[in-house]
Amino acid sequence: MNPTHWNVLYLSQDPNLIRRQLAGETLTREQAGPLRDDVSTDEITPVHILSHYDDRLGDFAHTGLRCGSDNPIGHKTLRQAGFQVLVAGRRYGKGSSREHSPTAEKLAGVQLVIAESFERIYRQNADNIGLFTSTDLDLLDRIARGEALTLADLVQGREALAASVLSAGGLLRWGQRFLAGVDSAAGATSYKEPLQPCGSEPLLANASHSHNTDSAAGAASYKEPLQPCGSEPLLANAGPQTLFEKILSRHRLTAPHTPVQPQPGDGLFVRADWRFIHEYYTGMADTLLRGALDEHFTLQRPEQIVVFEDHTSYVDESPAHVRGGLIANMHAMSRAQRDFAVHHGLRMHRTLTDAEVLQDDGRNVAGISHAMMAEHYALPGQVVVGTDSHTPHSGALGCVAFGVGTTDMANAFVTGAVRVTLPECVRVELQGQMPAGVTAKDLMLHLLATPFIRSGNGVGKVFEFAGEGIAHLSTDERATLTNMCAELGGLTGIVAPDAETVRFLKERRGVDFLLEDWMHSDEGAHCAHHMAVDLNTLCPMVARPGDPGQGLALSDLHERVRIDIAYGGSCTAGKREDFDHYHAVLAWGLAQGIKVPEGVQVFLQYGTTAVRDYCTAKGYDKTFAAMGVRILQPSCGACANCGPGSSTDAAQVTVSAINRNFPGRSGPGQVWLASPPTVMASALAGELISFEDLQRRVSG
Repeated sequence: MNPTHWNVLYLSQDPNLIRRQLAGETLTREQAGPLRDDVSTDEITPVHILSHYDDRLGDFAHTGLRCGSDNPIGHKTLRQAGFQVLVAGRRYGKGSSREHSPTAEKLAGVQLVIAESFERIYRQNADNIGLFTSTDLDLLDRIARGEALTLADLVQGREALAASVLSAGGLLRWGQRFLAGVDSAAGATSYKEPLQPCGSEPLLANASHSHNTDSAAGAASYKEPLQPCGSEPLLANAGPQTLFEKILSRHRLTAPHTPVQPQPGDGLFVRADWRFIHEYYTGMADTLLRGALDEHFTLQRPEQIVVFEDHTSYVDESPAHVRGGLIANMHAMSRAQRDFAVHHGLRMHRTLTDAEVLQDDGRNVAGISHAMMAEHYALPGQVVVGTDSHTPHSGALGCVAFGVGTTDMANAFVTGAVRVTLPECVRVELQGQMPAGVTAKDLMLHLLATPFIRSGNGVGKVFEFAGEGIAHLSTDERATLTNMCAELGGLTGIVAPDAETVRFLKERRGVDFLLEDWMHSDEGAHCAHHMAVDLNTLCPMVARPGDPGQGLALSDLHERVRIDIAYGGSCTAGKREDFDHYHAVLAWGLAQGIKVPEGVQVFLQYGTTAVRDYCTAKGYDKTFAAMGVRILQPSCGACANCGPGSSTDAAQVTVSAINRNFPGRSGPGQVWLASPPTVMASALAGELISFEDLQRRVSG
């Protein structure tokens, strides 16, 4: 590779410096000044343009990049400027699992992204499409001197599997080279060397206490307890295992360029019990597979693949999509997913029309993918992967659940195998019990504001929530914890299954689940870091606009923040218990004769049809109607800037129960994050306030 022709764009915090570079001026590292940290995928590829997954995507690269209140990179600007190298600060690629972001950069001509650190999903997505990433800032000096960079330079420091994938030009090419072949007799894609289960040998060299997966069937059986296979530990000094390690041990597959004795940081493949995808990614995955294989590819274990239509239910009411002329694109994207599901015989949960909602007799089951997986599919001890960063939601049930990009899922469709980098563990010890009015959302905003997380130390980790405090949290609340591990930067979050898990599975799903002896972390299992939280000391939290890590206690917010929109919903806050909180506040307000102030819009969006039916049965809908709340059917909606509840003007201020508030995430306005009770209390007050403080204000 000859870097003498590479142009370098420094993503400076100063928008004028970015514009000067786009106009042709060359800057040094020093001249570029402080670089943007925390560049999110919402900024690299704003959500409303994700219906593009062809060459046009390159025209939109970094059009959402925010520097202060400025967006310095316009439509087609990056592509036309001809930069091959982008440079940024810490935690580049935060947020969504959308592979559209590195794809847009590559289509715009970028070949290398250099940053102080990267988010896990973004970097793996970049690997999978052959876009190089590096944390070696010294490469910039070599590029400036005109030195040639070799492939070895660009993959320096990467683990063996990542380096191998990049060397092959991406994951699908790697799969063709090492795994895939065509069975000409059958006319369908198959393997040269099928990936093999590793049995239940401990995942780490210091692990023990292993049990077996039914390797003949290739899937865990929950009718009978898993039995030991009698295999020896990988190393003689085997020790205790975390629950995460035990589950991966039962699902690990042998594959080229993966170690026999993996350590944290090593890449490997695992067999997933469930793979799910939603409409923003299915057409893209189909296109990738048709291009890499042929028109007649087959899917491995299609009965374990679930397709969701959950992001775009209200797209016709989305100002961003209407203004962008994207409605036809979005409908075509949804049709592509439906066609894919029908062609391959996949189970699908699609958007319900208004007529179907009115005529629903209980047979139409729909909702946000993560909540649906917990309500219908995921079980303790399983591995669940989905094309969304909030897939860790199901970790609340005691399974390993994590998000992947489109290429990872496309590969998993035809191989049944999912690529993962073995993470270190962070154990979050919860002590005590949260005060009334404080929720799991407040706990997560508290964790996000800690120096450990703010510094990026949670990136790629698995967070295990434990301690006596976890017993006081319902499964709905636990799901908030694991769901928002995406915001912590983690691979996933997990809670060991217990009596509460058994209760949830029985009451919500009619499943009689028998906990097995191995389904916990062993005493003395190694964790790289420990965090302790005294739940008794927590208070209502908010996060300032721009990043969920900008949290502070409401009691420390000294300015008065007027709001225009209050939104409750999303995978994080559209569950039954969240609606219990919304209703409790609004019912209190109704009893007090309080009305929502003029000019404030209030939206509540169910996470699933089961949540809607629960609220109807409890009579919540009558209270919501009396308070002038607009009720929305299950969908991601405003959280994905795709429907009512999103802002339409930069001057608008929203208080929202969603999980992230990156620039442009839920419209052009300013989004404050808060818990369900705080969102509804603020709706009644017309300004940010906790429910407790609102009650105190009204009582005098």
